[in-house]
Amino acid sequence: MPAAGVFSGSVNLKYVKLGYQYLVNHFLTLLLVPVMAATALELARLGPGELLSLWRSLELDLVHILCSAFLAVFVGTVYVMSRPRPVYLVDYACYKPPASCRVPFATFMEHTRLISDDDKSVRFQTRILERSGLGEDTCLPPANHYIPPNPSMEASRAEAQLVIFSAIDDLVRRTGLKPKDIDILVVNCSLFSPTPSLSAMIINKYKLRSNIRSFNLSGMGCSAGLISIDLARDMLQVHPNSNALVVSTEIITPNFYQGTRRDMLLPNCLFRMGAAAILLSNRRREARRAKYRLVHVVRTHKGADDRAYRCVYQEEDDQGFSGISLSKELMAIAGDALKSNITTIGPLVLPMSEQLLFFFRLVGRKLINKSWKPYIPDFKLAFEHFCIHAGGRAVIDELQKNLQLSARHVEASRMTLHRFGNTSSSSLWYELAYIEAKGRMRRGDRVWQIGFGSGFKCNSAVWKCLRTIKTPTNGPWDDCVDRYPVDIPDVVKL
Repeated sequence: MPAAGVFSGSVNLKYVKLGYQYLVNHFLTLLLVPVMAATALELARLGPGELLSLWRSLELDLVHILCSAFLAVFVGTVYVMSRPRPVYLVDYACYKPPASCRVPFATFMEHTRLISDDDKSVRFQTRILERSGLGEDTCLPPANHYIPPNPSMEASRAEAQLVIFSAIDDLVRRTGLKPKDIDILVVNCSLFSPTPSLSAMIINKYKLRSNIRSFNLSGMGCSAGLISIDLARDMLQVHPNSNALVVSTEIITPNFYQGTRRDMLLPNCLFRMGAAAILLSNRRREARRAKYRLVHVVRTHKGADDRAYRCVYQEEDDQGFSGISLSKELMAIAGDALKSNITTIGPLVLPMSEQLLFFFRLVGRKLINKSWKPYIPDFKLAFEHFCIHAGGRAVIDELQKNLQLSARHVEASRMTLHRFGNTSSSSLWYELAYIEAKGRMRRGDRVWQIGFGSGFKCNSAVWKCLRTIKTPTNGPWDDCVDRYPVDIPDVVKL
Protein backbone atom coordinates (compact mmCIF):
# COMPACT_ATOMS: atom_id res chain seq x y z
CA MET A 1 0.00 0.00 0.00
CA PRO A 2 2.69 2.59 0.81
CA ALA A 3 4.34 1.89 -2.53
CA ALA A 4 0.98 2.31 -4.27
CA GLY A 5 0.46 5.58 -2.40
CA VAL A 6 3.86 6.90 -3.48
CA PHE A 7 3.14 5.92 -7.10
CA SER A 8 -0.29 7.58 -6.98
CA GLY A 9 1.26 10.73 -5.50
CA SER A 10 3.93 10.89 -8.21
CA VAL A 11 1.26 10.47 -10.91
CA ASN A 12 -0.85 13.23 -9.34
CA LEU A 13 2.21 15.50 -9.14
CA LYS A 14 2.96 14.80 -12.80
CA TYR A 15 -0.53 15.86 -13.85
CA VAL A 16 -0.39 18.94 -11.62
CA LYS A 17 2.86 19.96 -13.36
CA LEU A 18 1.36 19.29 -16.80
CA GLY A 19 -1.68 21.37 -15.87
CA TYR A 20 0.53 24.21 -14.64
CA GLN A 21 2.59 24.16 -17.85
CA TYR A 22 -0.52 24.21 -20.03
CA LEU A 23 -2.11 27.03 -18.02
CA VAL A 24 0.96 29.29 -18.09
CA ASN A 25 1.99 28.58 -21.68
CA HIS A 26 -1.55 29.21 -23.00
CA PHE A 27 -2.47 32.02 -20.62
CA LEU A 28 -3.09 34.63 -23.33
CA THR A 29 -5.19 32.22 -25.36
CA LEU A 30 -7.27 31.26 -22.32
CA LEU A 31 -7.70 34.97 -21.52
CA LEU A 32 -8.60 36.17 -25.01
CA VAL A 33 -11.01 33.39 -26.01
CA PRO A 34 -13.73 34.39 -23.47
CA VAL A 35 -13.30 38.07 -24.37
CA MET A 36 -13.64 37.34 -28.09
CA ALA A 37 -16.62 35.05 -27.47
CA ALA A 38 -18.38 37.74 -25.40
CA THR A 39 -17.69 40.35 -28.12
CA ALA A 40 -19.07 38.05 -30.82
CA LEU A 41 -22.23 37.37 -28.79
CA GLU A 42 -22.76 41.09 -28.20
CA LEU A 43 -22.39 41.87 -31.93
CA ALA A 44 -24.78 39.04 -32.76
CA ARG A 45 -27.34 40.48 -30.32
CA LEU A 46 -27.26 43.86 -32.08
CA GLY A 47 -29.41 44.15 -35.18
CA PRO A 48 -28.23 45.44 -38.59
CA GLY A 49 -29.76 48.85 -37.90
CA GLU A 50 -27.91 49.27 -34.62
CA LEU A 51 -24.60 48.24 -36.23
CA LEU A 52 -25.13 50.76 -39.06
CA SER A 53 -25.93 53.58 -36.63
CA LEU A 54 -22.83 52.65 -34.60
CA TRP A 55 -20.67 52.93 -37.75
CA ARG A 56 -22.19 56.31 -38.64
CA SER A 57 -21.57 57.60 -35.14
CA LEU A 58 -17.83 57.30 -35.75
CA GLU A 59 -18.15 60.20 -38.27
CA LEU A 60 -15.25 59.03 -40.47
CA ASP A 61 -14.87 60.87 -43.77
CA LEU A 62 -12.81 59.81 -46.80
CA VAL A 63 -9.72 61.74 -45.62
CA HIS A 64 -9.68 59.94 -42.26
CA ILE A 65 -10.08 56.57 -43.94
CA LEU A 66 -7.26 57.24 -46.42
CA CYS A 67 -4.93 58.52 -43.70
CA SER A 68 -5.64 55.48 -41.54
CA ALA A 69 -5.02 53.15 -44.48
CA PHE A 70 -1.75 54.90 -45.34
CA LEU A 71 -0.59 54.70 -41.71
CA ALA A 72 -1.40 50.97 -41.56
CA VAL A 73 0.47 50.31 -44.82
CA PHE A 74 3.46 52.39 -43.65
CA VAL A 75 3.70 50.63 -40.28
CA GLY A 76 3.36 47.23 -41.97
CA THR A 77 6.10 48.09 -44.48
CA VAL A 78 8.49 49.28 -41.75
CA TYR A 79 7.82 46.10 -39.77
CA VAL A 80 8.47 43.82 -42.75
CA MET A 81 11.62 45.71 -43.79
CA SER A 82 13.09 45.75 -40.28
CA ARG A 83 12.60 42.04 -39.62
CA PRO A 84 15.74 39.88 -39.82
CA ARG A 85 15.98 37.93 -43.03
CA PRO A 86 15.27 34.24 -42.48
CA VAL A 87 18.34 32.04 -42.87
CA TYR A 88 17.67 28.57 -44.27
CA LEU A 89 19.87 25.50 -44.08
CA VAL A 90 19.29 24.09 -47.54
CA ASP A 91 21.40 20.96 -47.02
CA TYR A 92 24.74 19.76 -45.67
CA ALA A 93 27.22 16.94 -46.26
CA CYS A 94 29.74 15.17 -44.03
CA TYR A 95 32.98 13.59 -45.18
CA LYS A 96 33.07 9.81 -44.86
CA PRO A 97 36.64 8.48 -44.59
CA PRO A 98 37.62 5.44 -46.69
CA ALA A 99 38.21 2.08 -45.02
CA SER A 100 41.94 2.44 -45.76
CA CYS A 101 42.14 5.19 -43.10
CA ARG A 102 40.54 3.06 -40.40
CA VAL A 103 42.47 2.79 -37.12
CA PRO A 104 41.32 -0.08 -34.86
CA PHE A 105 42.51 -0.06 -31.26
CA ALA A 106 45.13 -2.71 -31.96
CA THR A 107 46.59 -0.71 -34.84
CA PHE A 108 46.66 2.51 -32.83
CA MET A 109 48.42 0.90 -29.88
CA GLU A 110 50.89 -0.99 -32.10
CA HIS A 111 51.88 2.28 -33.78
CA THR A 112 52.11 3.98 -30.39
CA ARG A 113 54.51 1.32 -29.09
CA LEU A 114 56.66 1.50 -32.22
CA ILE A 115 56.81 5.32 -32.14
CA SER A 116 57.34 5.83 -28.40
CA ASP A 117 59.99 4.24 -26.21
CA ASP A 118 58.35 5.56 -23.03
CA ASP A 119 56.32 2.74 -21.44
CA LYS A 120 54.44 5.10 -19.11
CA SER A 121 53.15 7.14 -22.06
CA VAL A 122 52.05 3.97 -23.86
CA ARG A 123 50.20 2.67 -20.78
CA PHE A 124 48.57 6.07 -20.26
CA GLN A 125 47.28 6.20 -23.84
CA THR A 126 46.01 2.64 -23.49
CA ARG A 127 43.96 3.62 -20.41
CA ILE A 128 42.60 6.71 -22.17
CA LEU A 129 41.59 4.73 -25.26
CA GLU A 130 39.91 2.05 -23.13
CA ARG A 131 37.67 4.68 -21.50
CA SER A 132 37.32 7.08 -24.45
CA GLY A 133 34.02 5.87 -25.89
CA LEU A 134 35.60 5.54 -29.35
CA GLY A 135 34.95 2.48 -31.49
CA GLU A 136 37.01 0.38 -33.86
CA ASP A 137 36.05 2.28 -37.04
CA THR A 138 37.45 5.76 -36.41
CA CYS A 139 39.92 7.06 -38.98
CA LEU A 140 43.20 8.95 -39.12
CA PRO A 141 44.71 10.60 -42.22
CA PRO A 142 47.24 8.66 -44.34
CA ALA A 143 50.23 10.59 -42.96
CA ASN A 144 49.48 9.28 -39.45
CA HIS A 145 49.68 5.68 -40.64
CA TYR A 146 53.42 6.02 -41.27
CA ILE A 147 55.95 5.03 -38.62
CA PRO A 148 56.87 7.59 -37.54
CA PRO A 149 54.03 9.87 -38.73
CA ASN A 150 54.76 12.28 -41.57
CA PRO A 151 53.40 15.68 -40.47
CA SER A 152 54.71 17.60 -43.49
CA MET A 153 53.10 20.60 -45.15
CA GLU A 154 52.45 18.55 -48.27
CA ALA A 155 50.71 15.78 -46.31
CA SER A 156 48.66 18.35 -44.38
CA ARG A 157 47.48 20.01 -47.59
CA ALA A 158 46.67 16.58 -49.02
CA GLU A 159 44.43 15.81 -46.01
CA ALA A 160 42.75 19.24 -46.27
CA GLN A 161 42.02 18.71 -49.96
CA LEU A 162 40.72 15.19 -49.34
CA VAL A 163 38.24 15.98 -46.57
CA ILE A 164 37.12 19.44 -47.74
CA PHE A 165 36.72 18.72 -51.44
CA SER A 166 34.94 15.42 -50.72
CA ALA A 167 32.39 17.13 -48.46
CA ILE A 168 31.79 19.97 -50.94
CA ASP A 169 31.47 17.57 -53.87
CA ASP A 170 28.84 15.61 -51.95
CA LEU A 171 26.96 18.82 -51.12
CA VAL A 172 27.03 19.89 -54.78
CA ARG A 173 25.55 16.53 -55.81
CA ARG A 174 22.78 16.87 -53.24
CA THR A 175 21.79 20.46 -54.02
CA GLY A 176 22.81 21.08 -57.64
CA LEU A 177 24.85 24.04 -56.39
CA LYS A 178 26.88 25.84 -59.03
CA PRO A 179 30.08 27.82 -58.31
CA LYS A 180 28.53 31.06 -59.59
CA ASP A 181 25.69 30.67 -57.04
CA ILE A 182 28.04 30.96 -54.02
CA ASP A 183 28.15 34.53 -52.70
CA ILE A 184 29.75 33.96 -49.28
CA LEU A 185 32.39 31.43 -48.19
CA VAL A 186 33.33 30.77 -44.56
CA VAL A 187 35.95 28.14 -43.67
CA ASN A 188 37.07 27.19 -40.17
CA CYS A 189 40.05 25.03 -39.25
CA SER A 190 41.67 25.66 -35.91
CA LEU A 191 45.21 24.27 -36.10
CA PHE A 192 46.18 24.26 -39.77
CA SER A 193 46.35 27.73 -41.31
CA PRO A 194 48.54 27.68 -44.45
CA THR A 195 49.20 30.42 -46.99
CA PRO A 196 47.30 30.68 -49.29
CA SER A 197 44.39 29.99 -46.94
CA LEU A 198 42.01 27.07 -47.07
CA SER A 199 39.28 29.40 -48.34
CA ALA A 200 41.59 30.40 -51.21
CA MET A 201 42.21 26.70 -51.88
CA ILE A 202 38.45 26.18 -52.29
CA ILE A 203 38.09 29.24 -54.52
CA ASN A 204 40.89 27.96 -56.73
CA LYS A 205 39.52 24.41 -56.92
CA TYR A 206 35.93 25.37 -57.82
CA LYS A 207 36.75 28.58 -59.72
CA LEU A 208 34.45 30.70 -57.57
CA ARG A 209 33.57 34.27 -58.51
CA SER A 210 36.14 37.03 -58.06
CA ASN A 211 33.74 39.11 -55.96
CA ILE A 212 32.98 36.33 -53.46
CA ARG A 213 33.11 37.35 -49.80
CA SER A 214 35.44 34.80 -48.23
CA PHE A 215 36.56 34.28 -44.63
CA ASN A 216 39.07 31.87 -43.10
CA LEU A 217 38.81 31.29 -39.33
CA SER A 218 41.62 29.62 -37.37
CA GLY A 219 42.62 29.03 -33.75
CA MET A 220 39.00 29.03 -32.49
CA GLY A 221 38.79 25.39 -31.43
CA CYS A 222 35.99 22.87 -31.68
CA SER A 223 33.24 25.50 -31.33
CA ALA A 224 34.34 27.32 -34.49
CA GLY A 225 31.68 25.57 -36.56
CA LEU A 226 28.90 27.53 -34.86
CA ILE A 227 31.00 30.71 -35.03
CA SER A 228 31.14 30.19 -38.79
CA ILE A 229 27.36 29.75 -38.87
CA ASP A 230 26.97 32.99 -36.90
CA LEU A 231 29.30 34.88 -39.27
CA ALA A 232 27.47 33.53 -42.32
CA ARG A 233 24.14 34.54 -40.76
CA ASP A 234 25.38 38.10 -40.18
CA MET A 235 26.59 38.31 -43.77
CA LEU A 236 23.26 37.03 -45.06
CA GLN A 237 21.47 39.76 -43.10
CA VAL A 238 23.24 42.51 -45.06
CA HIS A 239 23.44 40.79 -48.46
CA PRO A 240 19.98 39.89 -49.78
CA ASN A 241 19.28 37.02 -52.17
CA SER A 242 22.58 35.27 -51.35
CA ASN A 243 23.96 31.79 -50.68
CA ALA A 244 26.65 31.04 -48.10
CA LEU A 245 28.90 27.98 -48.11
CA VAL A 246 30.27 27.05 -44.67
CA VAL A 247 33.05 24.46 -44.33
CA SER A 248 34.06 23.11 -40.90
CA THR A 249 37.02 20.79 -40.38
CA GLU A 250 40.16 20.03 -38.40
CA ILE A 251 43.34 18.82 -40.07
CA ILE A 252 44.95 16.08 -37.96
CA THR A 253 48.18 15.49 -39.90
CA PRO A 254 50.36 18.35 -38.50
CA ASN A 255 49.10 18.00 -34.94
CA PHE A 256 50.30 14.57 -33.84
CA TYR A 257 52.14 15.00 -30.53
CA GLN A 258 55.33 12.95 -30.24
CA GLY A 259 56.29 13.83 -26.66
CA THR A 260 55.48 12.30 -23.27
CA ARG A 261 53.43 14.93 -21.41
CA ARG A 262 50.13 13.33 -20.42
CA ASP A 263 47.99 16.44 -20.78
CA MET A 264 49.25 16.74 -24.38
CA LEU A 265 48.81 13.05 -25.26
CA LEU A 266 45.03 13.17 -24.85
CA PRO A 267 44.30 14.72 -28.29
CA ASN A 268 46.23 11.86 -29.98
CA CYS A 269 43.70 9.41 -28.52
CA LEU A 270 40.51 11.38 -29.20
CA PHE A 271 40.80 13.41 -32.41
CA ARG A 272 40.00 11.86 -35.78
CA MET A 273 39.56 13.12 -39.34
CA GLY A 274 36.30 14.66 -40.57
CA ALA A 275 34.71 17.65 -42.30
CA ALA A 276 31.29 19.11 -43.08
CA ALA A 277 30.02 21.46 -45.80
CA ILE A 278 26.82 23.43 -45.15
CA LEU A 279 24.75 25.49 -47.59
CA LEU A 280 22.88 28.44 -46.05
CA SER A 281 20.63 30.83 -47.95
CA ASN A 282 18.33 33.80 -47.42
CA ARG A 283 16.56 33.32 -50.74
CA ARG A 284 12.82 32.92 -50.23
CA ARG A 285 12.52 30.29 -52.94
CA GLU A 286 14.96 28.06 -51.05
CA ALA A 287 12.45 27.75 -48.20
CA ARG A 288 10.55 25.12 -50.21
CA ARG A 289 13.43 22.63 -50.25
CA ALA A 290 15.40 23.75 -47.17
CA LYS A 291 15.69 21.34 -44.26
CA TYR A 292 15.97 23.82 -41.40
CA ARG A 293 15.61 27.47 -40.47
CA LEU A 294 18.15 29.09 -38.16
CA VAL A 295 16.34 30.46 -35.11
CA HIS A 296 19.06 31.55 -32.66
CA VAL A 297 22.83 31.62 -32.26
CA VAL A 298 24.18 32.38 -28.77
CA ARG A 299 27.91 32.72 -28.14
CA THR A 300 29.68 32.76 -24.76
CA HIS A 301 33.38 33.61 -24.38
CA LYS A 302 35.14 33.16 -21.02
CA GLY A 303 38.57 34.26 -22.27
CA ALA A 304 38.78 37.09 -19.72
CA ASP A 305 39.44 34.44 -17.07
CA ASP A 306 43.06 33.20 -17.10
CA ARG A 307 42.08 29.62 -16.16
CA ALA A 308 39.57 29.44 -19.00
CA TYR A 309 42.02 31.01 -21.45
CA ARG A 310 44.74 28.43 -20.77
CA CYS A 311 42.64 25.27 -20.26
CA VAL A 312 43.10 24.30 -23.94
CA TYR A 313 46.51 25.64 -24.93
CA GLN A 314 48.91 25.00 -27.79
CA GLU A 315 52.52 24.97 -26.60
CA GLU A 316 55.84 23.15 -26.67
CA ASP A 317 56.95 20.71 -23.99
CA ASP A 318 60.41 20.57 -22.42
CA GLN A 319 61.69 18.45 -25.33
CA GLY A 320 60.51 20.99 -27.90
CA PHE A 321 57.54 18.92 -29.16
CA SER A 322 54.49 20.99 -30.03
CA GLY A 323 51.00 19.90 -28.98
CA ILE A 324 47.71 20.83 -27.34
CA SER A 325 47.57 20.65 -23.55
CA LEU A 326 44.21 19.95 -21.89
CA SER A 327 43.85 21.20 -18.31
CA LYS A 328 42.41 19.05 -15.51
CA GLU A 329 40.01 21.93 -14.87
CA LEU A 330 38.55 21.65 -18.37
CA MET A 331 35.24 20.08 -17.32
CA ALA A 332 34.64 22.63 -14.55
CA ILE A 333 35.39 25.50 -16.94
CA ALA A 334 33.14 23.98 -19.61
CA GLY A 335 30.34 23.70 -17.04
CA ASP A 336 30.74 27.36 -16.09
CA ALA A 337 30.68 28.42 -19.76
CA LEU A 338 27.59 26.28 -20.37
CA LYS A 339 25.85 27.88 -17.39
CA SER A 340 26.49 31.35 -18.84
CA ASN A 341 25.30 30.23 -22.26
CA ILE A 342 22.12 28.71 -20.82
CA THR A 343 21.36 31.92 -18.94
CA THR A 344 21.27 33.73 -22.29
CA ILE A 345 19.54 31.14 -24.43
CA GLY A 346 16.97 30.07 -21.81
CA PRO A 347 14.66 33.11 -22.11
CA LEU A 348 14.76 32.78 -25.91
CA VAL A 349 13.59 29.17 -26.09
CA LEU A 350 12.04 28.00 -22.82
CA PRO A 351 8.26 28.07 -22.34
CA MET A 352 6.96 30.64 -19.88
CA SER A 353 6.14 27.94 -17.31
CA GLU A 354 9.84 27.02 -16.99
CA GLN A 355 10.94 30.66 -16.92
CA LEU A 356 8.56 31.43 -14.05
CA LEU A 357 9.75 28.42 -12.03
CA PHE A 358 13.36 29.48 -12.58
CA PHE A 359 12.52 33.08 -11.57
CA PHE A 360 10.61 32.11 -8.42
CA ARG A 361 13.37 29.75 -7.28
CA LEU A 362 15.97 32.48 -7.89
CA VAL A 363 13.96 35.00 -5.84
CA GLY A 364 13.44 32.39 -3.13
CA ARG A 365 17.19 31.74 -2.87
CA LYS A 366 17.88 35.47 -2.60
CA LEU A 367 15.15 36.39 -0.11
CA ILE A 368 14.12 33.23 1.78
CA ASN A 369 16.73 30.49 1.92
CA LYS A 370 20.12 30.57 0.20
CA SER A 371 20.52 26.81 0.67
CA TRP A 372 17.78 26.07 -1.85
CA LYS A 373 19.14 24.34 -4.92
CA PRO A 374 18.86 26.38 -8.13
CA TYR A 375 16.08 25.23 -10.42
CA ILE A 376 17.38 23.54 -13.57
CA PRO A 377 14.99 24.34 -16.43
CA ASP A 378 13.63 21.41 -18.41
CA PHE A 379 15.13 22.03 -21.85
CA LYS A 380 13.34 18.92 -23.11
CA LEU A 381 10.24 21.14 -23.29
CA ALA A 382 12.08 23.46 -25.71
CA PHE A 383 13.88 20.93 -27.95
CA GLU A 384 13.18 17.54 -29.44
CA HIS A 385 16.82 16.85 -30.40
CA PHE A 386 20.20 17.64 -28.83
CA CYS A 387 23.54 17.69 -30.66
CA ILE A 388 26.25 17.96 -27.99
CA HIS A 389 29.82 18.33 -29.20
CA ALA A 390 31.36 14.85 -29.20
CA GLY A 391 34.56 16.05 -27.53
CA GLY A 392 34.82 13.00 -25.31
CA ARG A 393 32.80 10.74 -23.07
CA ALA A 394 33.26 13.04 -20.05
CA VAL A 395 31.82 16.02 -21.94
CA ILE A 396 28.68 14.11 -22.93
CA ASP A 397 28.27 12.61 -19.44
CA GLU A 398 28.54 16.02 -17.80
CA LEU A 399 25.97 17.67 -20.06
CA GLN A 400 23.58 14.75 -19.79
CA LYS A 401 23.71 15.07 -16.00
CA ASN A 402 23.51 18.87 -15.85
CA LEU A 403 20.65 19.15 -18.37
CA GLN A 404 18.88 16.04 -17.00
CA LEU A 405 18.73 14.41 -20.43
CA SER A 406 17.81 10.83 -21.19
CA ALA A 407 20.05 8.31 -22.93
CA ARG A 408 17.95 8.84 -26.07
CA HIS A 409 18.70 12.57 -26.10
CA VAL A 410 22.48 12.04 -26.06
CA GLU A 411 22.44 8.99 -28.31
CA ALA A 412 23.50 10.94 -31.41
CA SER A 413 26.51 12.39 -29.58
CA ARG A 414 27.66 9.08 -28.10
CA MET A 415 27.27 7.17 -31.36
CA THR A 416 29.10 9.88 -33.31
CA LEU A 417 31.99 9.70 -30.85
CA HIS A 418 32.00 5.90 -31.16
CA ARG A 419 31.89 5.79 -34.97
CA PHE A 420 33.91 8.87 -35.99
CA GLY A 421 35.75 10.03 -32.85
CA ASN A 422 36.17 13.71 -32.01
CA THR A 423 36.04 15.39 -35.42
CA SER A 424 36.22 18.84 -33.77
CA SER A 425 33.92 21.51 -35.20
CA SER A 426 32.28 19.15 -37.69
CA SER A 427 31.07 16.66 -35.06
CA LEU A 428 27.73 18.48 -34.63
CA TRP A 429 26.85 17.76 -38.26
CA TYR A 430 27.66 14.06 -37.97
CA GLU A 431 25.27 14.00 -35.01
CA LEU A 432 22.51 15.75 -36.96
CA ALA A 433 23.10 13.28 -39.81
CA TYR A 434 22.66 10.42 -37.31
CA ILE A 435 19.27 11.74 -36.19
CA GLU A 436 18.18 12.01 -39.83
CA ALA A 437 19.55 8.56 -40.68
CA LYS A 438 17.42 7.12 -37.87
CA GLY A 439 14.32 8.77 -39.40
CA ARG A 440 13.57 10.79 -36.27
CA MET A 441 13.45 14.32 -37.70
CA ARG A 442 9.90 15.63 -38.12
CA ARG A 443 8.52 18.91 -39.35
CA GLY A 444 8.45 21.46 -36.53
CA ASP A 445 11.12 19.66 -34.46
CA ARG A 446 13.65 21.93 -32.75
CA VAL A 447 17.36 21.10 -32.56
CA TRP A 448 19.89 22.47 -30.07
CA GLN A 449 23.54 22.29 -31.15
CA ILE A 450 26.07 22.92 -28.36
CA GLY A 451 29.77 23.39 -29.11
CA PHE A 452 32.78 23.93 -26.85
CA GLY A 453 36.17 25.28 -27.87
CA SER A 454 39.45 26.78 -26.74
CA GLY A 455 39.46 30.30 -25.42
CA PHE A 456 37.22 29.15 -23.63
CA LYS A 457 33.97 29.24 -25.60
CA CYS A 458 30.53 27.69 -25.43
CA ASN A 459 28.31 28.34 -28.45
CA SER A 460 24.74 27.32 -29.21
CA ALA A 461 22.64 27.20 -32.36
CA VAL A 462 18.90 26.53 -32.51
CA TRP A 463 17.32 25.13 -35.68
CA LYS A 464 13.71 24.45 -36.59
CA CYS A 465 12.94 21.62 -39.00
CA LEU A 466 10.87 22.81 -41.98
CA ARG A 467 9.83 19.43 -43.34
CA THR A 468 9.81 15.81 -42.29
CA ILE A 469 13.13 14.47 -43.51
CA LYS A 470 13.19 11.13 -45.25
CA THR A 471 15.90 8.71 -44.22
CA PRO A 472 18.83 9.61 -46.51
CA THR A 473 20.17 6.89 -48.76
CA ASN A 474 23.67 8.32 -48.81
CA GLY A 475 25.70 9.96 -46.11
CA PRO A 476 28.24 9.16 -43.42
CA TRP A 477 25.92 6.68 -41.68
CA ASP A 478 24.39 4.88 -44.67
CA ASP A 479 26.38 1.64 -44.30
CA CYS A 480 26.34 1.35 -40.51
CA VAL A 481 23.30 3.10 -39.00
CA ASP A 482 21.43 -0.22 -38.69
CA ARG A 483 24.09 -1.36 -36.20
CA TYR A 484 23.46 1.63 -33.95
CA PRO A 485 22.90 2.37 -31.16
CA VAL A 486 25.49 0.05 -29.66
CA ASP A 487 26.28 -0.59 -26.03
CA ILE A 488 29.45 1.25 -25.03
CA PRO A 489 31.05 -0.26 -21.92
CA ASP A 490 32.76 1.94 -19.37
CA VAL A 491 36.06 0.21 -20.09
CA VAL A 492 37.08 -1.69 -23.21
CA LYS A 493 39.97 -3.88 -22.09
CA LEU A 494 42.78 -3.80 -24.66
